Amino acid sequence: MSLTLYYHPLSSFCWKVLIALYENEIPFTPKLIDLGDASERAAFLKLWPVGKFPVLRDDARQRTIPESSVIIEYLDQQHRGATCLIPDDADLALRTRLRDRFLDLYVHMPTQTIVFDRLRPADARDPFGVAEARTRLRTSYAMLEAELAPGGWAMGDPFTLADCAALPALFYAKNVEPFGAGLPAVAAYLDRLAARPSVARVLAEAAPFFHMFPEERG
Repeated sequence: MSLTLYYHPLSSFCWKVLIALYENEIPFTPKLIDLGDASERAAFLKLWPVGKFPVLRDDARQRTIPESSVIIEYLDQQHRGATCLIPDDADLALRTRLRDRFLDLYVHMPTQTIVFDRLRPADARDPFGVAEARTRLRTSYAMLEAELAPGGWAMGDPFTLADCAALPALFYAKNVEPFGAGLPAVAAYLDRLAARPSVARVLAEAAPFFHMFPEERG
């Protein structure tokens, strides 16, 4: 197989790419990287000096592609399957990319702020930053609640890049800032996502690692 995905099964941005790969049944070699292992870390940094997951290596084309959204777009161009993750319609494609960025920047990143704060020593925690992140999440939830179509996907009928981004963003976000009763459309959308075979496979593979997710400390 010419494709190798360097990843960790708990990494939310890796989930985006795994969903895309499984959705279109694209053959690839998964390469789980333990950054705590000096030799594995050194080899990964040689491939991608930034040292962030995920990274896709396409040996057939001698290409190394970082960043989850870019990887998915690359797969859609070079390894397109039955599910077109970037719509051919230019306007819908632009709106799909915008929804992807919205989910990454305004759901995913505030969630990471809260999670990373849990990992800090007590005297280094940032209550103001966490409160700000929670406010951003609630704002983002409300925007999604108003925009999601009943029974559909992030962009309506087609399953797209935006849905690949939504699953990890919302799955982790609800664990740090629960949706509550006022967000039925968001909650129902996440349930639909979790039931989709490509997504269910990602969640099942990650489940043995869920105990590593940091719980809130008092």
